[in-house]
Amino acid sequence: MSEASPPRPLVSIVVPCRNEADYIRPLLDSILANDYPRARLEVLVVDGLSDDGTRAVVADYARRYPMIHVLDNPKRTTPHALNLGITRARGAIIMRMDAHAVYPPNYVADLVDWLERTGADYVGGAWVTLPADGTPTARAIAAVLAHPFGIGDSRYRLGTNEVREVETLPFGCFRRELFERVGLFDEELARDQDEEFSFRVVRAGGRILLVPGVVSSYYARRSLRQLGRMFYQYGLFKPLVALKIGRIMTLRQVVPAAFVLSVLLTVLAAPWVAAARVLGVVVVGTYLALTGVCAVALGWRHGGRVALAAAAVFPVLHVCYGCGFLRGAWALLARSRGAFDLSSTPLSR
Repeated sequence: MSEASPPRPLVSIVVPCRNEADYIRPLLDSILANDYPRARLEVLVVDGLSDDGTRAVVADYARRYPMIHVLDNPKRTTPHALNLGITRARGAIIMRMDAHAVYPPNYVADLVDWLERTGADYVGGAWVTLPADGTPTARAIAAVLAHPFGIGDSRYRLGTNEVREVETLPFGCFRRELFERVGLFDEELARDQDEEFSFRVVRAGGRILLVPGVVSSYYARRSLRQLGRMFYQYGLFKPLVALKIGRIMTLRQVVPAAFVLSVLLTVLAAPWVAAARVLGVVVVGTYLALTGVCAVALGWRHGGRVALAAAAVFPVLHVCYGCGFLRGAWALLARSRGAFDLSSTPLSR
């Protein structure tokens, strides 16, 4: 008689959320539909004092499924939610999931297998960006967030057919001992905390792997205002992350800020310096030409109305990110850490 297989490791899924009433049911349903044995799963939904009905939905699931638990996050920030969940988690493996996404049935089991098979410190999969609704703007936002001109060479957004060693991943599957070795998430970073954490992992000699065949579906923001606010916040925290880790992690992080700064400087100098007027026309003209070409390319796949919307989405994304980056850099120069306080903003991305 063959020996019984050892039980799968206990996996603790940590979900930071606040005001996700439109998305929390599909998320929890996708977790419940996973192939991983339920007896070896716990789900910790860390709620930042939601006031849109999210809490009632999660509480109902928790009553029906003992594996689901609700934790309070009075600080209402993502890193505090993550740290609360990690501290409370019982699993040998800890997995972060976003409330704005849904996950395929193989997601948990395959990431655990990759973690065990490769010996990496944490692994993650790519995501497919979906529109929040059927409007041309929402469809354009989703398309731009999956386009290299929109988000650069961010591999988890573009997908992969092979195992890739990367510098960071937004949602990971971690070994518990990793947090004992490098510490928890930095709670000063209301945004971009995953990037700073990833740097500590790599600096400690760890490996972060983007793996194929594990793809989640992420719902993008539905309006230009929501998109602009989100990317402004991403840009705002990038200089603080750079200060903490001692360097800029990738060139794509500074390109939007360099574009915005070059436009501002040429506009300010244009009344007195002829070369500034020429340079300003070249910079803006080149950007608009690239935006037009990329928008037309998206139009071939998604239709003319999406192409028109994309022509607005690209500059909103880049300019808001760039302005956020410049404000963050100025705040550090002025020693104004208060500029980074986003405790009253939504947790979700």
